[in-house]
Amino acid sequence: MLDVQPPNANPASDRFRAIGLMILALCFFSALDTTAKVLAGHRGMPVTQISWLRFAVQFTGLLVLVPAFGLMSVRGLFTTRKFAKQLVRSTLMAATTVFNFLALQDLRLDQTVTIVFLAPLVVALLAGPLLGEWVGWRRMVAIMVGFGGILIAVRPGFGDVPPAVIYSFAAMLAYAFFMLLTRHLAPHDPPLVTLFYSMFVGTLFGAPLAFSDWVWPADWTTWIMMLSLGVLGGTGHFLFILAYGLAPASAISPFLYSQLITMVGLGYLVFADVPDLWTLAGASIIIASGIYLIHRERVTRGLE
Repeated sequence: MLDVQPPNANPASDRFRAIGLMILALCFFSALDTTAKVLAGHRGMPVTQISWLRFAVQFTGLLVLVPAFGLMSVRGLFTTRKFAKQLVRSTLMAATTVFNFLALQDLRLDQTVTIVFLAPLVVALLAGPLLGEWVGWRRMVAIMVGFGGILIAVRPGFGDVPPAVIYSFAAMLAYAFFMLLTRHLAPHDPPLVTLFYSMFVGTLFGAPLAFSDWVWPADWTTWIMMLSLGVLGGTGHFLFILAYGLAPASAISPFLYSQLITMVGLGYLVFADVPDLWTLAGASIIIASGIYLIHRERVTRGLE
């Protein structure tokens, strides 16, 4: 079992703050996926190049901005008490990004997010044996109901694109273990250190692949979109780490479902994907599930 602080060490108010941070982080991640889909699916940029720039921009920004604002020294960014696990987590981050960007070339935003929404269930099932954060039956029922709402909302039908589905499932599994390791590392290393190492493997080992497939952007808007990937990902990821430092994985992972709202909205604005009545019905179930989870937090104060 992974050794972490007891899940009830944080007060209930921290859990509500963690939920807010998680939802805000997901807004940035939705914008990141939308931008990546435009670049890979509509502007013909290689996934290796997009993925590497997403990591390299953030990695470079941390090296420059963190010491410049006196938040931490460069040496401090490299200092970790869990070096091996930070590298594993960084590898999971890179795998999640690459597989997700590959899937986005052929799948809609709501399709990829549907498969990603399996991650909270995986986390809930593994958080007990791995983190000691056991999920009570009420939360488990709420998670299952929320997952059912997602299936109603997007009614996935992937018969024509099996490779993309495989990529998306691989991204989901990597993401689930990434979340578990995020929670595990939160008590051991500062958020900035964990954020820094998140970019390490993608930047270092992704460079040869990126330059072998390199395509120069045709215009300045493409350059701006590619460089913005690091900003969107970095901001969202920092909020993500803060959230998991405040609350157990089993308490906040169900709120990953809220990303459906931003994904549907961006899908409509950018790609003209219009949600139908099934989507609205499923969204209602997801929202109801989320409200119930908040109610359980207030009633039990984190105790199942």
